[in-house]
Amino acid sequence: MSAPNPSYQSVLFDLDGTLVDTAPDFIRVLNQLRARYDRPALPHDVIRAVVSAGARAMVQTGFPEHPVDSPEFSRIRQEFLDLYAQGLADESRLFDGMEGVLGKLEASCIPWGVVTNKPRVYSEPLLAGLSLASRCAVLVCPDDVTRTKPDPEPLYLACRQLPADPLRSVYVGDHIRDIEAGRNAGMKTIAAGWGYVVAGEDPRDWQADLLAWQVKDLNSLLDLN
Repeated sequence: MSAPNPSYQSVLFDLDGTLVDTAPDFIRVLNQLRARYDRPALPHDVIRAVVSAGARAMVQTGFPEHPVDSPEFSRIRQEFLDLYAQGLADESRLFDGMEGVLGKLEASCIPWGVVTNKPRVYSEPLLAGLSLASRCAVLVCPDDVTRTKPDPEPLYLACRQLPADPLRSVYVGDHIRDIEAGRNAGMKTIAAGWGYVVAGEDPRDWQADLLAWQVKDLNSLLDLN
């Protein structure tokens, strides 16, 4: 193995929409739930556009007639989460090119990990289902902290657990909150332009240190070529 890259000590990724393309399973589950209620399937692009906003937003998209504070909405949201938990790694995959990036990090003895707002009850089985659990050096979920992204607390925790210096670490994410969290932690930030960017937003406006429109761009941005 080659010596670690001296310019940084670790690379941390957001999970959904950055490291793993989880949208196919969310799309399948939401349309499966709509079918239970005799509703037609929604176009994939409509669901994919709200994946980064979480389960609440996806259920709102699928069942807009129910107010989010209503008992009906809570019941349907729980149905959605239960269905998702039954097959959360059925169709989800690493984004194209990401296996090569992770392999090069590992070959360079640079640990990589995940800092996500996705609860551990879903994050852990997803990584396990994709055979990534043993390769991921650290996983920090909202269950582990008192303040979630864009607060830097989750990134600080990940760096302590590695251990790594935040000032010599990189965070990659597909949402402005990821970039804000990384910046608040003093880390170098890379905006993932290939991810679930919210409609109407432009990653160039997030003030990330670097922007990668495609996964393969990470190879040069991380000096992995």
